[in-house]
Amino acid sequence: MKRTNRSKSVIRRRYPSKALHAIALGLLAIPVLASAQLAPAPAEKDWREANDEVGKFKRGHADILKWEAQNTPAPQSQEEATPSLSLMTAEDAVRQAWKAHRELVWSMGKVGRANVDLIAKGRWTELDPMLQRKVGVVDELLEVAVQGRKAWIQAVASRQTLKHLRDALGAAEAANELGRRMVSVGNWSKLQQAQTQLALSSAQMNVRRAQHAATQAEAALIKTLRLTGVHSTIALPERLPDMPTMAIDQAVFDDRAEAIASQLPRAESMRNRAHVRLAQQAYQASHALALNTRDEVLKVREFITEETVLHYNGMLKSVWDLLGEVSNQSQAVVGAIDAQRDFWIAETDLQWVLQGGAPDSFVSLGGSGGETAAAAGH
Repeated sequence: MKRTNRSKSVIRRRYPSKALHAIALGLLAIPVLASAQLAPAPAEKDWREANDEVGKFKRGHADILKWEAQNTPAPQSQEEATPSLSLMTAEDAVRQAWKAHRELVWSMGKVGRANVDLIAKGRWTELDPMLQRKVGVVDELLEVAVQGRKAWIQAVASRQTLKHLRDALGAAEAANELGRRMVSVGNWSKLQQAQTQLALSSAQMNVRRAQHAATQAEAALIKTLRLTGVHSTIALPERLPDMPTMAIDQAVFDDRAEAIASQLPRAESMRNRAHVRLAQQAYQASHALALNTRDEVLKVREFITEETVLHYNGMLKSVWDLLGEVSNQSQAVVGAIDAQRDFWIAETDLQWVLQGGAPDSFVSLGGSGGETAAAAGH
């Protein structure tokens, strides 16, 4: 099956959690929709006869899957509280963080509105390196910006992962329901159904862990903004910002590193050079890994998933093959979100170091929190 441009765009720009859920809906749609067209008692319908009915569709289960996805009511939001604060960009988080530090008002005046805007927008490499010498308070302004930016990145990534795993849970629930119905008509044994029950339990635990992580990340963001007790939940975007295809040019990087080092006292300059090496390595590695995951791993996974669905529809693959691929796809998507999160954290650290900053640690690629506790450059 030839993929559409829209499908490619989804893989590149939006991790396909809905596609995974659609596959699961297709599993459930096999006994439900086909039998619903023939009789009101789906549990009593023979599995082979249901497949014969599905075969009347041009693309078999894929057409039923499409119909189900279009006609299934959207699930109600699981958010219990209406967000009272909206932070849809990292810039919003940085400016909100500054508001919590009233002592920075004077510093912002000294830095100048144009430079403050560059910092808030994350365009730190455009700042004049002479700021380090001219304005001695710029370090505190940058540090608060880093804290707000990182906390926002963590919160958005955690919420994005949670949403995806909730969709994956829907897939596991559908698979378990399919197994239950196949047992009821004598096509599966209790042993076979037990495997779908285990998959469902695993998906439920993953959602609980992700829910906890998302709650903690949001609480950390609220704490960073000094809004604990003022706001209990924050409106955030559904996904992290798109990554740049190209990393910072090496020549630009070298020039910037040299320019900032020349503005620092000798001892600080030596420490900064050590931080620069670590920050650059983390930035380049995280950028390469995130691009590889986005442009290769997810594309291949999409192809395998589509082919598995087609083979399953043609009865060339077992339900275990399909369920296994749904699980593999889910893991790939979570890995891609983690890689993108790691890149944005590494990019923040790099920009900070190129302003003379000294992070306590740098990103640990693939780590659950995006950072390692190991001290860098000390």
